[in-house]
Amino acid sequence: MNPLLEAIFGNRTAAWVLLFLQSYGEGHALRIAKTFGLGLNMTQRQLKRLEEAGVLISRRVGNVRLFSFNERNPTVRNLQPFLEAELSSLPEETQQQYFRQRQRPRQTGKPLVIHG
Repeated sequence: MNPLLEAIFGNRTAAWVLLFLQSYGEGHALRIAKTFGLGLNMTQRQLKRLEEAGVLISRRVGNVRLFSFNERNPTVRNLQPFLEAELSSLPEETQQQYFRQRQRPRQTGKPLVIHG
């Protein structure tokens, strides 16, 4: 993690949350926390703080609250290209480890193909 991002966003958790959402489009607290090995309470606090500030919006899907960027906020629209540039500047190993994970269950009956 770039220390500059931590300084800009206030802490490491906020920076990871924003990069996760930029990469995947949406996410819930537990998934974000598990991806980066963060505490669930800290992740939930950051999501709530960012939602209260108008950066994020959330919606309930079953018993899960999904967060995504508030596209109606012009500052958020300006923030997203910055986050995208930061994602692309991360080392390839970091991109693979955190930002290219499967997000949906495999289709029933679909064969597992391993590339390598």
